[in-house]
Amino acid sequence: MMRLKITDGEKFPRNGPFVLAPNHFSEIDPIVIGMAVWKLGRAPRFMAKAGLFNVPVVGYLLRKSGQVPVERAGAVRGKDPVAAGGQLVEKGQGVVVYPEGSLTRDPDLWPMRGKTGAVRIALTHGIPITPIAHWGTDKVMARYSRKISFFPPKRIDVKVGDPVDLSAFADRPLDNTTLNEATAVVMAAITELLADLRGETPPAEPWDPSKHNQKDTGRF
Repeated sequence: MMRLKITDGEKFPRNGPFVLAPNHFSEIDPIVIGMAVWKLGRAPRFMAKAGLFNVPVVGYLLRKSGQVPVERAGAVRGKDPVAAGGQLVEKGQGVVVYPEGSLTRDPDLWPMRGKTGAVRIALTHGIPITPIAHWGTDKVMARYSRKISFFPPKRIDVKVGDPVDLSAFADRPLDNTTLNEATAVVMAAITELLADLRGETPPAEPWDPSKHNQKDTGRF
């Protein structure tokens, strides 16, 4: 279906714990990021909705491949994203967290306003966030589409960034102000990588669903 071209792969963390933060505009994105992480020498692990682990076959594959069950709402103690992420980083493993939390609502597929989960994990456990961006997956599977285009193979560009410097937030309380400001820094880093891949100028401000009467999650 696709051919990956990875730029700046040497910036990808080769050992130790990490949080990888990608952009998200197609439901096939996790496959692409998983392939990129594997090609770069690490095992791809994602946080997945806990309910998926109860689905026959799918749940088995998720467990065997080391994916992490989390509760999106009404979190069960020990299964919230921060605790689940901590279990991985304590083992020196990495986890992929989509800061947007869902497919972007931006009509031009730029990253929208981020959620604080990735930053909360990183600041709580003192581990780096590596931004990564990709472009081209919509040619394989358009946003919100159920159809996959198999032929001809599509070129997918992937660009890895330097770890985001969150040192300015390290000694601050992890309140909403701190987490939102740190998340904005991470989203800016992801957007800059995507702008390089697209050769275009991103919007001055990220898309905010609340300002457009949109929900943050679910199919739009």
